[in-house]
Amino acid sequence: MKSKPLILIALAVFAFLLYNSAFIVDEREQVVITQFGKVVGDPKTEPGLYFKIPFIQLTSYFPKNLLDWDGDPGQIPTLDKTYLWVDAFARWRIVDPVLFFQTVNNMVSALARLDDIIDPSIRNFITSYRLIETVRLTNRNLDTLEIGFEDLKKERPSGYMVSTGRAQITKGILEQAKPKLAEFGIQLEDVKISRLNYVEDVRKSVYNRMIAERKQIAEKFRSEGRGEARKIEGEKDRDLKQITSEAYRRAQEIKGKADAEVTKIYAEAYGLDPEFYSFTKTLEIYNKSLDKESSLVLSTDSEFLKYLKGYNEPARNQ
Repeated sequence: MKSKPLILIALAVFAFLLYNSAFIVDEREQVVITQFGKVVGDPKTEPGLYFKIPFIQLTSYFPKNLLDWDGDPGQIPTLDKTYLWVDAFARWRIVDPVLFFQTVNNMVSALARLDDIIDPSIRNFITSYRLIETVRLTNRNLDTLEIGFEDLKKERPSGYMVSTGRAQITKGILEQAKPKLAEFGIQLEDVKISRLNYVEDVRKSVYNRMIAERKQIAEKFRSEGRGEARKIEGEKDRDLKQITSEAYRRAQEIKGKADAEVTKIYAEAYGLDPEFYSFTKTLEIYNKSLDKESSLVLSTDSEFLKYLKGYNEPARNQ
């Protein structure tokens, strides 16, 4: 009976020691075992159940999967002295956990090392190239076209030529930073620029220049419109004068033909009976000039009263 408590105590101690000696590594982790601060054995990179000497050996866990680094945005001048607000990111992984533990020891120190190495590489490459090199990849024609800017682009073709491009710049940043991080057991997989923007002062200057260019284009369109309007008005006045002149000419021709026809008819009628024609025309004149309110003083031998005298002579003879 006295041995039973001892057995229970021994089992408890064994279970406690077993619990503290066993550790599990999953597929996302890798473990380094240390003893009195020194690495013992190979790192555990495969998932499974492992054992260590309890209380003497310690385990340090490090991620095995792909990790991300997000740099601090900052102002960087390009080769053509244009300040940019640059925000970059990178992907990295721990490929040598023992070297990683011996050099940087933990994730916080590793991120600080990434900052110290990647940020200067980004600054060095951006300051070594013009703005257009950082912004564009190739000389591919843009999918969109701004109407009116064709002439402006033709005037400055060299400013739009890309010789290196953004992809080559990020590749250069990767190649420069990768060997430096390998000394810490870190493999840098990729570096990309997530955002580029002008700094506030430059942005205002760019906006003002864009506004001035668009005003210039608008004034060009207005000037061309005014010129086209004057051209149309001139053509309208010319056509109107041409139409009016042609109409007047035709009207005069028609009027001349009508007057000639009338004159011809009158002449023919006069030729048939000149005396009767003279008589009717004289009566028309009498009708228009002599009424009850008219007073006319003429001599008796006036030619104007010859037909009146002719009608009165028979009456005097009676």
